[in-house]
Amino acid sequence: MKPPTPKNEAKRLNVLWQYDVLDTVPEQVFDELAELAGHICEAPIALITLVDEKRQWFKARVGTSVRETTRNISFCAHAILQDELFVVSDASKDPRFKKNPLVTGQPKIRFYAGAPLKSPDGYALGTLCVVDSKPRILREEQKKSLRILARHVETQLELRRHAKELAEARLHGDRQHAELARANVEIAKLRGQLASQKSRSSAKRKSAK
Repeated sequence: MKPPTPKNEAKRLNVLWQYDVLDTVPEQVFDELAELAGHICEAPIALITLVDEKRQWFKARVGTSVRETTRNISFCAHAILQDELFVVSDASKDPRFKKNPLVTGQPKIRFYAGAPLKSPDGYALGTLCVVDSKPRILREEQKKSLRILARHVETQLELRRHAKELAEARLHGDRQHAELARANVEIAKLRGQLASQKSRSSAKRKSAK
């Protein structure tokens, strides 16, 4: 079953793109959070996903070499519609997923649990999720831990965005200073030229007298 599109999809995508994180290189802090999620939830696969317009891309991945999948077969595209954990105990028996190629083929997903990642103003960006090839459920303490780790991922995404904005602001400031310096040089040249012209004009008038 193709996942529904969020009602605020256009704005959601705009917010996601502002983070400028899609297709970036792996970063240790995100890798470690994904690894911890997999360890706590006893799942062989753990991912930090970002749901783009037509794909889901993995900022961090444990237990798989796949970097992205199409959005129309994505479990996470369903999870971003939720405010709480989105859990599928046995995808092979779930009418939304039993014909999904990720279920019928590799990695033969049976269990999925995804905590939505949201921006401070509530727009869904993606998920922190764990996946298993066996049907199962999460214990309450595992659910709680997954939620907590998802909040840490959100915090790291915000820190990354703020650092980028500060760097851009600093670069913009440096450019402004450079442009101001060039303008001052040009102004000084013009003043020199005007002073020279006035001096020559004054000399001609005196010569004419």
